[in-house]
Amino acid sequence: PGLSYTWIFNNDTLDLQEDGRRFVSQETGNLYLAKVEPWDVGNYTCVVTNTEAQQSVRGPPTPLTLRSDGVMGEYEPKIEVRFPETTYAAKGSSVRLECFALGK
Repeated sequence: PGLSYTWIFNNDTLDLQEDGRRFVSQETGNLYLAKVEPWDVGNYTCVVTNTEAQQSVRGPPTPLTLRSDGVMGEYEPKIEVRFPETTYAAKGSSVRLECFALGK
């Protein structure tokens, strides 16, 4: 609670609201790319902000490169679900569940 995650790409904050290919899980902070394009190559840095303490921490840059050997990774289509065993919510409140479709 109180944590939010943003990602920096080559020193610019990723604007994910205009990008249907990328998504940041606010549960884990993971960045997901639905389809990697050549212009996605570069350095990605995660920034974690504690809104209650009004402090941010920037992680180390993680480079994304394209394979030059033409080999594609193989992924079976699957649904990645990480719902808690039980989710409680007060009447009238909102609950956010994240579900990811993975595959090629």
